[in-house]
Amino acid sequence: MNRQIEVIPEGIMECLVCHPWTGNIRELENFIERAVILSRGSVLEAPLTDLQLTAETATAATTLKDAERAHIVSVLRETDGIIAAAAVRLGVPRSTLFYKMRRLGISVPRAAKENSRPQALCAGTSC
Repeated sequence: MNRQIEVIPEGIMECLVCHPWTGNIRELENFIERAVILSRGSVLEAPLTDLQLTAETATAATTLKDAERAHIVSVLRETDGIIAAAAVRLGVPRSTLFYKMRRLGISVPRAAKENSRPQALCAGTSC
């Protein structure tokens, strides 16, 4: 970059050391490169808000899984545990719903599993 950075402020160094760097060394390299570009003099001026956004994004990933689990459990309750009906309501194939349930640790009572045809689809037919 042809820049001479001589000082890294203590607060910035502390943030660099304490940040989890989930993207490994490449994330750190990219951050330092941006900081050098943004610096006007010999003191490193780091965009610390970028580090906060990265940390918030990592937190959102875990809450997305929780939200998906809660939504599936809610739909299963609404459909009395009838997996086929829940799959229709969620707009996914039954196999996908089974996979997601297994991955998220969601179980359905055995009686509900055996009665997996949605009643609304079978009304008036000889299913």
